[in-house]
Amino acid sequence: MNYQGTEDYVASEELKQVVNVALSIKRPLLLKGEPGTGKTLLAQSIANAIHRPLLRWNIKSTTKAQEGLYLYDTVARLNDSRFGDGNVRDIKRYIKLGKVGEAFVSEKPVVLLIDEIDKADLEFPNDLLAELDEMQFYITETGEDIVAKERPLVVITSNSEKELPDAFLRRCVFHYIEFPDIDLMGRIVKVHFPDLESNLKKAAIKRFYEIRSWKHLRKPPSTSELIDWLSSLIAMGCNLKDLEDDIPHLGCLIKKEEDLRAPAKILKI
Repeated sequence: MNYQGTEDYVASEELKQVVNVALSIKRPLLLKGEPGTGKTLLAQSIANAIHRPLLRWNIKSTTKAQEGLYLYDTVARLNDSRFGDGNVRDIKRYIKLGKVGEAFVSEKPVVLLIDEIDKADLEFPNDLLAELDEMQFYITETGEDIVAKERPLVVITSNSEKELPDAFLRRCVFHYIEFPDIDLMGRIVKVHFPDLESNLKKAAIKRFYEIRSWKHLRKPPSTSELIDWLSSLIAMGCNLKDLEDDIPHLGCLIKKEEDLRAPAKILKI
């Protein structure tokens, strides 16, 4: 397996290399970087490139590690015992595998995305250490060991809202996705807008990096916001002169009220 990016995802040479390292040594790939730099989309790109299904586990502040392994539906079993539906002695009927469990029982290897792991509580990563390391877990209610049939590639994303435990970090291949430079951004934009007029594309990207350079910004615009902005420019028929004289549809790029209060001489509007 050799990851070289995909038609819809432009990866830097460094990023390609780290993905291939994770594939080779079979360790989870931990990705950090600014929101909107393509951490989540990378997992889909890898899955497409190496022809594996993608299983995505979206982490929330209330998510527990156990949910990724399995859940025991006691309510369904209680209802069945009350109303006589099914064999309540067969506890397996009430065990539902989570995304990690699904990845382990899959007949072919998958890409397992654990998205935004830093949203969960501090103990969440530690609670998954053994399972991701040993590729197995135990179902207490049935006395069953679930062992991975094929080792999945685990991709973990973090926006650095919380520090991750050292023991967890030791088991991962780590990469920080740097914000794209102008040349790489031009290639990214070309993937999304192959027919965009060259001068308009260059002017828009230049304007975008000017905005990112404003010192006062609390939230600089990301790659995904640039794509949205370009979509709005195309949809509204903006041309090169519009970009030279103004910053059309600034709300696609700037998302904080304080950032919109910049001096007019800086905004040039």
